[in-house]
Amino acid sequence: MAVEEVESELVAVEEAAAYTVKRYPVAPDVRLNVRSGPGTNYRLIKVLPYGASVPINCQTPGETVTGPYGTSNIWDNIANGQFVADAYVRTGSDGYVAIRCA
Repeated sequence: MAVEEVESELVAVEEAAAYTVKRYPVAPDVRLNVRSGPGTNYRLIKVLPYGASVPINCQTPGETVTGPYGTSNIWDNIANGQFVADAYVRTGSDGYVAIRCA
């Protein structure tokens, strides 16, 4: 393999690592609803299985929800157009742990 190819592969690996999103565990014994927006009035997209963990791409304010980790109006964007209530996700914080969604 040429030096240029190795350098190119290293850059690609470093760039991928820079964009790695941390995953957070959903509360134990919870099958979490995934909604199309930041509230329970939004369409149900799917239900996560027990023991799931989720990436948090960004967070946004929405409907206030009470869950195992308190009461919060923060909703976590876990994929394009998919949101879960932060009160069900163990982030280790009562506030924002990711950027606000645009």
